[in-house]
Amino acid sequence: MSPIAAATILKEHMSTFGAEIPVDQIVIIKEGASKHDALDALIAAVCRNPAVTDCEAFSQAVYAREGVQSTGIGGGIAVPHVRIPEVTTPTLGVGIAPEGIDFGTLDNQPVHILVIFATPESAQKEYLGLLAQVMLALRDKQLFDGLLACKTPEEVHALLAGG
Repeated sequence: MSPIAAATILKEHMSTFGAEIPVDQIVIIKEGASKHDALDALIAAVCRNPAVTDCEAFSQAVYAREGVQSTGIGGGIAVPHVRIPEVTTPTLGVGIAPEGIDFGTLDNQPVHILVIFATPESAQKEYLGLLAQVMLALRDKQLFDGLLACKTPEEVHALLAGG
């Protein structure tokens, strides 16, 4: 399925993601990338957003969270996430890894779609709501496959925006 064809399916999913994801917070992860490479690319992308006031603190928090337990939840999905004071409003980043990444997942399968969450420390309710919306959307096989078919951040953005 082409990304444009899949965009029609996603019109109903925009509210499911619950947040606009700017095109500069979307990355296509190259074949052969490690978990570290993927996290660094996503951290850099999200740090472009002024909602992240301290990129070093954000990076350290993401890696500290990964050190506790992998955020690779299985089914080809990882959801790195932190709630820290150095983030002023919830923001998301998306990584697409068509070839897959060894992420240390519970099901030992490669990760293809990463959604990183940067949320304020006090925003637990908003974080949980966004996480639930994203997870529900990514359970849709047509959406998952449509995202994997995207070759550029612009295609991912168009798909997620429903157009």
